[in-house]
Amino acid sequence: MAVAIGDRWLDLRAAAEAGLLATLPSTVAQALRAPKLNPLFGLGRPAMSALRHALFDLLREGHGHAHRAADCLRPLPSARPALPCDVGDYTDFFASLNHARNTFELFRAGQAFLPNYKHLPIAYHGRASTVFAAPFDVRRPVSQIRPEADKDPLTAPSRKLDFEIELGFWIGKGNAHGDAIPLDTAEEHIAGVCLLNDWSARDVQAWESQPLGPFLSKNFATVVSPWVVTLDALAPFRVPPPARDDTDPAPQGYLSGSLNDAEGAFDIEIETRLQTREMRELGLAPTVVAHANAARDLWWTVAQMVAHHTVGGCHLRPGDLLGSGTISGATPGSEGSLLERTWNGAWPLALPGGESRRFLEDDDDVLIEAWCEAPGRRRIGLGQCRGRVLPARKATT
Repeated sequence: MAVAIGDRWLDLRAAAEAGLLATLPSTVAQALRAPKLNPLFGLGRPAMSALRHALFDLLREGHGHAHRAADCLRPLPSARPALPCDVGDYTDFFASLNHARNTFELFRAGQAFLPNYKHLPIAYHGRASTVFAAPFDVRRPVSQIRPEADKDPLTAPSRKLDFEIELGFWIGKGNAHGDAIPLDTAEEHIAGVCLLNDWSARDVQAWESQPLGPFLSKNFATVVSPWVVTLDALAPFRVPPPARDDTDPAPQGYLSGSLNDAEGAFDIEIETRLQTREMRELGLAPTVVAHANAARDLWWTVAQMVAHHTVGGCHLRPGDLLGSGTISGATPGSEGSLLERTWNGAWPLALPGGESRRFLEDDDDVLIEAWCEAPGRRRIGLGQCRGRVLPARKATT
């Protein structure tokens, strides 16, 4: 269990066992001895804040135990990435209006836009057992696809493997079954934020999502960055969510609140880079293929996601994971997936060295990074979410 401190990490368990965190409440100190963060998450945001301030105090210059704390610091590269908690459930939202519009135009051109989208946060239930910590090698999935509309489907490796740039939100303190979490207190149930790549097989998705939502096209791998960034750390970067115009419906009561309107979004820059095997062999650095902003490009806030998720009484538990859904901007180069960036393969993406990509190929590396920065504020990073594509296993027919 570790906390990143600049170019080093602090061994929390070692610090607790050395008595360096004695000022913490006993429940928090005990939670730090657990193998995963679920017990700490379950104590709620006050416990996370108490730990954060205890570390500030321990590491400040002049603290009596600063020299002992130094013995618990390790070089950052020595940290072993792992899931911060046991994931009980995983829900992935569809919170970027630009992404929703792009995908709707791709697959339902000429039809009226989704009538429910601006009324409620839409989501699908993902597969918790295939959530992995980055870096992680993702094997190309095999499933049914239908490459030609006038022919029968076949079982084969996906030909349209894609990434999806997202934020992940870890649930801290849960709620009792049957109880709704009010919007104004929803963030008290968020332990922290991470990066998330919801790997997607677009050809599988197109064939199986008739009429229900994604299944095998999404359940083979979801990769998250291993570091949890608390909402306290992101507090200086709060901003209002995108303004709604006069033609947009007003959010219903349980999704509406002055606090959410004033500072419900986080000004997080998100950048995705791609590096092919040939680029690595030529010594070419990963190239930027997308750059979006969470505050500008998410229509729904995390508080609204939590409020909607529980309005019917759904029980959220410590360690549950919520995904924002693909974060796409409104300008070229801000699309959060290759599906949009290449318009389903119609506009190949040019890469350094003369290559191009419609979708991901074997041995491609996808690297997602994010950060917050503002004048007079220390830059905060969210770590890295990295994955490499492995060849598919032999298909069974």
